[in-house]
Amino acid sequence: MNVIKTGIDDLLIIEPQVFEDERGYFYESYNKREFEKHNLFYDFIQDNQSKSKYGTIRGLHFQIKPYAQAKLVRAINGRILDVAVDLRKDKKTFGKSFAIELSEENKKQLLVPRGFAHGFAVLSETAVVSYKIDNIYKPEFERSIIYNDLTLNIDWKIEKQDVIISEKDKLENIFSFDNIYF
Repeated sequence: MNVIKTGIDDLLIIEPQVFEDERGYFYESYNKREFEKHNLFYDFIQDNQSKSKYGTIRGLHFQIKPYAQAKLVRAINGRILDVAVDLRKDKKTFGKSFAIELSEENKKQLLVPRGFAHGFAVLSETAVVSYKIDNIYKPEFERSIIYNDLTLNIDWKIEKQDVIISEKDKLENIFSFDNIYF
């Protein structure tokens, strides 16, 4: 397993060791002992999976304390632009975003620690995304930042007319980055 720094503290790219031959491939998508060898101590308690079509943007979502969540995200099928935004006000990278393409081909994963908003855009015809979380989901502690927030100015790599977002993400109580709290 290779761990790559992103320039934002604790936000890491995980590259698994992939074994390929004429039959296909094999890799460990998660191994607690390997993570701990890299001083990554997470107690993931749940796996989530979604399938979405091209143009779908899910996010930017997060939960506030005490139900903040860390996530380990990967694309099982297709390609996504995975985005994390640092909401930790005590960090010099507060308000910075990071984006990476995760795909079935590159098998990279993004380790998103607690204190980040997270979202992704589907770049392929469809994508299946899997992610581990380390804390329970509590809807009353969930918050969202609108995907097209002007302060963050994230390039989702999707043309405006092709963007698909959920009704929940269209609600007027969605935060702009300027008025979030964590």
